[in-house]
Amino acid sequence: MTSTAYSRPSKLPGGGGSERRPRLMRGFASKIEPKKLGVGLIAGCCLALLTYVSLAKLFAIYSPVFASTANTSALLQNSPPVSSKPSVPETEAIPPQETPAGGGDRGDAVDLPEGSEEPGLPEAAIRKDMAAVSDEPGLPEALSRRKDDGENAADPKPCKESHISALFDSEEGEQKPNGGGEGKMTCDENGVDEGFPYARPTVCELSGDIRVSPKQKTVYLVNPSGGDSGFDASGEKKLRPYARKDDFLLPGVVEVTVKSTPSAAAAPACTKRHAVPAVVFSIAGYTDNFFHDMTDAMIPLFLTAGHLKGEVQLLITNYKPWWVQKYTPLLRKLSNYDPINFDEDAGVHCFASGFVGLYRDRDLILSPHPTRNPRNYTMVDFNRFVRGALALPRDAPAVLGEEPGMRPRMLIISRSGTRKLMNLDEVAKTAAELGFNVTVAEAGADVPVFAAQVNAADVLLGVHGAGLTNQIFLPTGAVVLQIVPWGKMDWMATNFYGQPAKDMQLRYLEYYVGEEETSLKDKYPRDHTVFRDPAALHKQPIRWETFAEIIMKQDVSVNMTNFRPVLLQALDKLQQ
Repeated sequence: MTSTAYSRPSKLPGGGGSERRPRLMRGFASKIEPKKLGVGLIAGCCLALLTYVSLAKLFAIYSPVFASTANTSALLQNSPPVSSKPSVPETEAIPPQETPAGGGDRGDAVDLPEGSEEPGLPEAAIRKDMAAVSDEPGLPEALSRRKDDGENAADPKPCKESHISALFDSEEGEQKPNGGGEGKMTCDENGVDEGFPYARPTVCELSGDIRVSPKQKTVYLVNPSGGDSGFDASGEKKLRPYARKDDFLLPGVVEVTVKSTPSAAAAPACTKRHAVPAVVFSIAGYTDNFFHDMTDAMIPLFLTAGHLKGEVQLLITNYKPWWVQKYTPLLRKLSNYDPINFDEDAGVHCFASGFVGLYRDRDLILSPHPTRNPRNYTMVDFNRFVRGALALPRDAPAVLGEEPGMRPRMLIISRSGTRKLMNLDEVAKTAAELGFNVTVAEAGADVPVFAAQVNAADVLLGVHGAGLTNQIFLPTGAVVLQIVPWGKMDWMATNFYGQPAKDMQLRYLEYYVGEEETSLKDKYPRDHTVFRDPAALHKQPIRWETFAEIIMKQDVSVNMTNFRPVLLQALDKLQQ
């Protein structure tokens, strides 16, 4: 069967002999304008070319022939900047030394091969070398670090102190002549605090190429320009990094020397490189007394390194394994890495920034200050820090009347040594009669367990002493009731526990013991200085030992007629 469309005569009207095109072809051709057809062809060619370029870029091989040293430097300069909070290098885990319970590897450190000839190369230079021997030969660092840079970019406000700059400009490890490789040390030596008897110790902050050699008790700072800011004539700065400047204690604190060196070659070679700042400090002195553990170690450590959010390496002098074990939860909250035993470690640890010593304020008090507290931390911030470290659940006390039959909880801290509350049972019984659910406990070595007991309380009651330091675990708004022994102890009671309680947004009450409520009445006659002029015992040249022997060794027995109204005030404060 044939189609009529193709069997008809193909002459055009009026034409003489030209063959006529088939109707189907004529209809198709008439729908496509020549101009549009040309545009389509050009677009198709562009699309094909783009596809070819993309595939070629994906499978292109980097050629070292065209990458001179100058070109490589330019490539690195154009790559994304290293975050000031550097990511942890992918290295083998480092065996821990003295580690907190549960251990953990120091993921910030890079182990160097034995006999390395490249002393102190920073992380940026290490990564450049790693790229040269990676599984993908010739892959530029800018490409190999794409993932790490993306992770670092997620932190829009990295910590200034954790920034590791590229100290070296070439693979041979030569320092940049200007800027990047220059060591710097600034020290806060303004330790005088009018109205406070304890001077603050010197704290030095370092940046640049820093080599810490615990074995030599020395921190080397590569300082090519020879700037003597802070150094003595021999290019050294000696510090005892304990956070209380007490002439009686300091001789027992390990002395650390910060030494200026003219070049990297003059400093010991690195055995480990760290991508986080260092903090060198001592736990000598009065530590193992809970008050001093907080005032001379933990609060200064929080003030110095809390803003680094765990990205800091602690190096501890006068190292006490039991102390580190005792405060493992707090140390882990402050640092993601196991602390280094500064007394025994034989390596050379290299950093780009760090602190020697700890900033501190007054005891259990934090105030704004441009140098030692530039971030304006408060004791409320420290409260939140310890509650988070110990997973303490309560951040507010009970409110009377909210729950029918609810009895507020009172924790009475007992003392087995000095300043005992002799009629503790009577106090507990009266408090229970007034409506408190009373618990009596003595602070022990297990910090997390006792902290949980304190956090469960609405009222903390105790005689003046280190036990009241546990108020740091109370929920904000709880009540602290301090019984102040005889002996004109107003200043100590206020500055050690009263003002700190208020700064922690706790509700504070105090009860001053009278002459008839102290055990001193059975030991000294009424014409003795302790009764006639107790303030004289606080003045120089009276030695602390004399004061401690008389005032601090008394016991108390409160008059319940006088003390009962104070317990009622504690109830009232829970209704506010």
